[in-house]
Amino acid sequence: MTQTIIVADDHPLFRAALKQAVNQAVPDAKTVEVDSIKALQAAVEANPDADLILLDLNMPGAHGYSGLVFMRGQYPGLPVVVVSGSEDMPVMRRSIDYGASGFIPKSAPLPTITEAIQAVLEGDVWLPAGVADKIERMQSEPTDFSERLASLTPQQFRVLGMLAEGLLNKQIAYDLDVSEATIKAHITAVFRKLGVRNRTQAVIAIQQMELDPSEQSLSGG
Repeated sequence: MTQTIIVADDHPLFRAALKQAVNQAVPDAKTVEVDSIKALQAAVEANPDADLILLDLNMPGAHGYSGLVFMRGQYPGLPVVVVSGSEDMPVMRRSIDYGASGFIPKSAPLPTITEAIQAVLEGDVWLPAGVADKIERMQSEPTDFSERLASLTPQQFRVLGMLAEGLLNKQIAYDLDVSEATIKAHITAVFRKLGVRNRTQAVIAIQQMELDPSEQSLSGG
């Protein structure tokens, strides 16, 4: 049975490298490439039996770990491996805390990426050599907010992302091709689930998911 692997990264060259690693790990795999969180949601909905997501934390529409948290909440049976330019231990630790099945540094050579993909498809959690022992000694950081974020429906998550970008209700309604009343209902539900009262609080809350500035500068490439 053909396995489906979704490669989510906004850098075409690195997507090509990941696709090459996928082809070596699973020669007959179907690879779906996306370059934003919006496209990732559409890909997962179009491929409900997908076997693996390779996820860059810093894609358009992502707020740090928000894409990872949402995917794990909505699709708990679909493993997600974080692929990042950062090799900071706290980033690896938080990724695992938020449900990632592995963490692949972008500096890893192709054979290592291939090995990681094979390991996760076999049900293992994959981390670079020597990392597991180090991050086990670090403090765990799951948050109440991450659990709230994971409870959003796909459409509510889309709306939250657009709120965070500063779009007005009518702009969100136009982009999602629904009525403004529907968007207002979604926003009310989002606020209730996140435990916030207004847009400003929602934006501040989702910023908890951001990588620290030092982590962000490393993982953007």
